[in-house]
Amino acid sequence: MEISMLIGAMVAAAIYTLTPGPAFLAMLGIGAAQGRRASAGFLFGHFAGDIMWASLALVAIIGSRVLDPMVFDILAMICGVYLFWLGIRAVTAKRKVDGAVTITVRNPWRRGIIFGITNPKGYPVAVAMFTALLAQDAASLGWDSMTGLLLASAVGFLIADLILIWIVGLGVLRRMYQRHEIWIVRATGILFIGFAVQAIANALPNLGHSLAHGFSTLRKP
Repeated sequence: MEISMLIGAMVAAAIYTLTPGPAFLAMLGIGAAQGRRASAGFLFGHFAGDIMWASLALVAIIGSRVLDPMVFDILAMICGVYLFWLGIRAVTAKRKVDGAVTITVRNPWRRGIIFGITNPKGYPVAVAMFTALLAQDAASLGWDSMTGLLLASAVGFLIADLILIWIVGLGVLRRMYQRHEIWIVRATGILFIGFAVQAIANALPNLGHSLAHGFSTLRKP
């Protein structure tokens, strides 16, 4: 297995976790109200959902590649367009008028699990992110790489979780994020647009070649 594939899966998982969203904001709110231990419980509960969505995403990505490379290229194009749309939405996001919210929960770990497995955007974002960062190594994707990619993803999730726990524990950084949230979201949008361009750039030539080959085959008597 290519080392770049493992790094790609690890980076995809880390960015998936660090991207601002409902769970990210809930973690900050729980941390502000109940401290670092509660936010850590929430994140490690959310880890179960992260692994679930990553597993389903990798099954879809590898399955499409094994079925037909053209199917994978089509998936990569769709994911690229989806990431581009998410990026544009983030770049054009408006500043919220309400202040920071604190959240008190009885069982942060259980709340994290519920957040993780019921996130409606978990699957499409995971598929898009992993596809974009694995597209350059598409030729090496196979079912034998599933375990390694999932383990690399788990490492990426854990690294991102530890970073978030560290941020919550430092009040200065937490308040800095809350003050500059809009700019962090917009920077994330630019990152998503970059990944979208990468995914489309990797898939488009292969898709064009596959279509050209298909048309030439149909023309043969």
